[in-house]
Amino acid sequence: MDKQSQKGGDQSTNLQAGQMVVHIGIDEKRAREVFQEMNLHLRQEYTQEALEIANARVSEFENSLMPKMERVEGALEAFGDPSFQLLLVDAQKAAASTERAADYDLLSELLIHRFKKGDNRIARAGISLAVDIVDKVSDEALLGLTVAHAVNSFLPVTGDINQGLDVLNDLFEKVIYEDLPSGHEWLDHLDILNAVRLNSFGSLKKVQQYYPEILPGYIDVGIEKASENYTKALEILDHNNLPRGLLIEHSLNTDYVRIPVPNRAQIDFISLQQQVLKGGTLVVVPVKLTEAQKTAINNIYDLYSQDGGLKQNNINSFIEEWDKRPSLKALKDWWDTIPIILTITAAGKVLAHSNAQRCDERLPQMD
Repeated sequence: MDKQSQKGGDQSTNLQAGQMVVHIGIDEKRAREVFQEMNLHLRQEYTQEALEIANARVSEFENSLMPKMERVEGALEAFGDPSFQLLLVDAQKAAASTERAADYDLLSELLIHRFKKGDNRIARAGISLAVDIVDKVSDEALLGLTVAHAVNSFLPVTGDINQGLDVLNDLFEKVIYEDLPSGHEWLDHLDILNAVRLNSFGSLKKVQQYYPEILPGYIDVGIEKASENYTKALEILDHNNLPRGLLIEHSLNTDYVRIPVPNRAQIDFISLQQQVLKGGTLVVVPVKLTEAQKTAINNIYDLYSQDGGLKQNNINSFIEEWDKRPSLKALKDWWDTIPIILTITAAGKVLAHSNAQRCDERLPQMD
């Protein structure tokens, strides 16, 4: 337009621009500025002698936090949220108070988790409590808490028994990063911090009982080869257009076959492989089961032998395989000596999960 005019009321300010670009949001530079603005409040709480140490520690925390926030889409926007800023100040206080280098990564994981949980107040409460105790929990108690959480939270999804044990061994090889704690002191310490609740009436299930119960697909007997039920199972597969390869040899008892799942619930997540033509090339794509096929596989599971003696033999063989893996053997030897029942609180779960993710970034986010 060649001519422009504006009118404004008293005490108003009129602006014109041929082209106006408005940036909305928080970038990495502004996020670091917010970090420093929040830290200004803390600097007034330290003497000159303590200030240098505190600044160095908070700087390490900043260098751990910012790259992680940048990698998560939209996470930098959290620096404009008042509640996140208050939690950030608490995290800076914890960082300034701790000499343990791993705590800076741990605090970073907690703040990432806080962003991902958004408006979930229950999760936010647990995260806030976890931030508050990061600089108070001892090395051995944090390790014990993390391993206990890993036992309760992480399971293999593969139906192959040996692969499943290898996955668990790899996990605990990373999570057990120091000598595991012994005695009662570390448990009392976690109880004082409200990270766990202790119950002296009863005891934890031993590994030999616990893992077969939560991975029944590994130790259930299966179907004897060349038996009548085996023939029925093959007929069910054929009738429902399912490959006979869904019945695999049971690695704990080679006279039997089984559906390759760690537990029966995983049947719903089995996918079949199908070749399709894309761009003139045959590629293999996963295909979900139909409801009829899921029912068919469950019907095959119903054909499993219920022989208690054979099942116990499988459990014994499973534990023999377990003990062949060093990290799993160390876990069993430690877990079976815990003298009391422990229940991990919301704050303890968040703290343990964040520490586990610090050890292994491939672990899934906490629910």
